[in-house]
Amino acid sequence: MSLLAHAFSTVASKQRLVSDRFLRKGLRSLSSFQLNKPQHVITAFPQQSRLFASAANGDAATVPVVDFYAYKGDDDNLDIGDYSLIASQSQEAAKKYVPVQDLNESLIGQKVWIRGRVSSVRSKGNACFTVIRGNSFYTVQACHFKDKAQADQSKKLVKFVGDLPLESIVDIYGEVVGASVKSCSQHTVEVHIRKVYTVSRAPTSLPFLLEDASRSQAQIDASEHTDRPLSGVAQDVRLNNRWLDLRVPANNAIMRLRSAISLLFRESLLNEQFIEINSPKLISGESEGGSEVFRTDYFGTPACLAQSPQLYKQMAVSGDLNRVFEIGPVFRAEKSNTRRHLCEFTGLDLEMAIDSHYTETLGVLHRLFRHIFEGLESRFGKELAVVREQYPSDPVRFTKDPLIIHWWDAIAMLREAGHEVEDYEDLSTAQELLLGDLVSKKYQADFYIVDQYPSKIRPFYTMPNPTQPEYSNSYDVFLRGQEICSGAQRCHEPTMLEARIKSKGMEVDALKFYIDSFRHGVSPHAGAGIGLDRVVFLYLALDNVRKASMFPRDPSRCVP
Repeated sequence: MSLLAHAFSTVASKQRLVSDRFLRKGLRSLSSFQLNKPQHVITAFPQQSRLFASAANGDAATVPVVDFYAYKGDDDNLDIGDYSLIASQSQEAAKKYVPVQDLNESLIGQKVWIRGRVSSVRSKGNACFTVIRGNSFYTVQACHFKDKAQADQSKKLVKFVGDLPLESIVDIYGEVVGASVKSCSQHTVEVHIRKVYTVSRAPTSLPFLLEDASRSQAQIDASEHTDRPLSGVAQDVRLNNRWLDLRVPANNAIMRLRSAISLLFRESLLNEQFIEINSPKLISGESEGGSEVFRTDYFGTPACLAQSPQLYKQMAVSGDLNRVFEIGPVFRAEKSNTRRHLCEFTGLDLEMAIDSHYTETLGVLHRLFRHIFEGLESRFGKELAVVREQYPSDPVRFTKDPLIIHWWDAIAMLREAGHEVEDYEDLSTAQELLLGDLVSKKYQADFYIVDQYPSKIRPFYTMPNPTQPEYSNSYDVFLRGQEICSGAQRCHEPTMLEARIKSKGMEVDALKFYIDSFRHGVSPHAGAGIGLDRVVFLYLALDNVRKASMFPRDPSRCVP
């Protein structure tokens, strides 16, 4: 069993008893069972104490309210309590905290303050144990054994810790002691508790247990035919309580890796002499054409949410910002309830002037993705390890130089594999996945580019192939057989652009400002739009793109 899984497995007896009772009834999580009465009820909030019903036996217990800001110094007296509201009453902080991940053998013998979430608790007789989780990934055991010199207070401390609800945030003061705690990330030390205070008390009954939400599918499947099958947590239950779901180490790490990809994207392009821009998201027309836009009213004028920054990054090039990129929201009103589509996602866009050929941009894209892939593996190994513990994946394989497959060669590969495909029709998802499998076997690569797509299936601003106009100077980038990026050389000649717009059944007047930006002289240029959510989803080999979005938006979800 992994360290993280084992850390979650020693849950509080009071909550485990409830959970086990639900499982015996065939229910998969606490969220599927309605309690007739709360397991833990705060009954009063007096000035100097709080009364609450103990989850273990229902007896009323008095817990003192402690003023966080009145603390004057460390002493060896045992103490417990609930902090009064921390509302920035003072800038003076008497406590100096040690992050959980920094607890190690060098601190043995020292007294420290730590703050973290209660991941598990158990108490028996004259001892109590709790696992404190900090920064999502890191855990340490904190414990207390009967102190004969302060017997009464020691007994209260044991009970107080034993009754702490899971996921509460606590402050603990105690001595760092050498230990062997294999279930925790900080496995060579533990903290012997002298004081413990709740910063924020969670309810006893949670929508689901993080222990259940942290299991891999392999663990669940392996337990299916045992006398105690393990449960998971349904996706809708997770997303309805996403703030709780994000505490699951793997999910928390996914968000950190998402941030890392944005960082690496910026790094690579800044090194290529790009500058970052910010384009408007309220526009009067449709950036891509078609009807898949979210429409709204803009002070009496029809407007919509931008499908991409496409038109504006091209106009930036016309403004002699010859290499630009943007990280921003993208909106698509597509009723696609699939595992790889969202109605709002984060776009990583770039546009650049070219000297002679769009392959200049393909070179930039290849170097960009190499920087991202290599940077993730070399600089964010901890986060990758945490994700891969629950969602297994292998590092992406890629070639030293760009692997570019022309459209007609991709069609030939599919036909040689026995599949019927049209010359000028877009590939289905199944055909793209098959092509990815063929490329993987032939080139030992998970990352590649397909270019020269048929003109009829590309947007109006795409430059046609000058010698074979049925094809276009366009390209898609694929990762593990699925598209993560789409781009092309753009039409920068106004007359040609107007003809392309009309051929797509769109109104030229609605795009007058865009066309005019090219009438005043503009460099030949090309660019690409990358879906950040999909890069995260496919790089980590997740089963659903919603796991890659902090608060996903799809046709059936606009909350939380």
